[in-house]
Amino acid sequence: MAVRPLLYYITDRTGFPGDEAARRRRLLEKIAEAALAGVDYIQLREKDLSTRELEHLAREAVGAVRQARAQGSGNRPVTTALLINSRTDVALAVDADGVHLRSDDVSPQNIREIWGRSGSSAQTREKPGSDPVIGVSCHSLEEVEKAAEQGASFAVFAPVFEKKDAPSTPAAGLAHLRKACQAKIPVLALGGVTLSNARSCLDAGAAGIAAIRLFQENDIRAVVKQLRG
Repeated sequence: MAVRPLLYYITDRTGFPGDEAARRRRLLEKIAEAALAGVDYIQLREKDLSTRELEHLAREAVGAVRQARAQGSGNRPVTTALLINSRTDVALAVDADGVHLRSDDVSPQNIREIWGRSGSSAQTREKPGSDPVIGVSCHSLEEVEKAAEQGASFAVFAPVFEKKDAPSTPAAGLAHLRKACQAKIPVLALGGVTLSNARSCLDAGAAGIAAIRLFQENDIRAVVKQLRG
C-alpha cells in the first residue's frame, strides 16, 4: 500500500455547466484548486480543441499552476506538474512540465530526446532542457513494462472498474491491476475509482490514483485529505 499515494487530476472542461467561456474559467479555477490541494500531476486533456485553442488554454493552465506555486508556503510548497495530453509541441510551446502519452504514442525515450534538443532554442522556457514528466496510458502488464523500459515517469492503468460513461468497456479489475503494479515503475489506477474503492487499488499495489470526476466534481482538498489520510 502506498504511504503517500500519488494523485493525478485529468481534466474535462465539458463536465462543467455553462458556455465555453464559463467552462474554461471553471476549469482553470479547478486546476489552481488541485495544485494548492497538493495533487501531484494534472493532465490537460481537452482533445476536442484545435491546436491554437489548446495552446491558449494550456498557457493559461501553466499560469494557474505557477500562481499556485507562488502562493505555496515554505511548509507546504506547491510541486504540482502540469502535463499536456499527447501534444509534445504544445507542451514545449507553453513550458508545461511534461506530456501524457497513449499506449500507442511516440515512445517516452523519443519525447526526452525532443525535449532535450528544445533546450538550446527555447529562449522563454522556465527551465530550458529540463527533464519532462511523462505519463503513459496502459491497459496490460505488457504495456506497463514497455512504458518502464522506454523511460516513462509513471504509468496509468485503466480501466480498473467499470466506467459510467463507458459501460461497454470491460473493467480490468483489481487482479490485473495487481499484476501491472509488479512492473518497475509507479502505476496509478484509473477508471471508475471513487473514495469508497480507492483504498482497494492502493492495497493492490497502485502508487496512486488518477481520475477525472473524483477530483473535478468534489472539493479537491477534502478528496486529497481522505485519500492520504
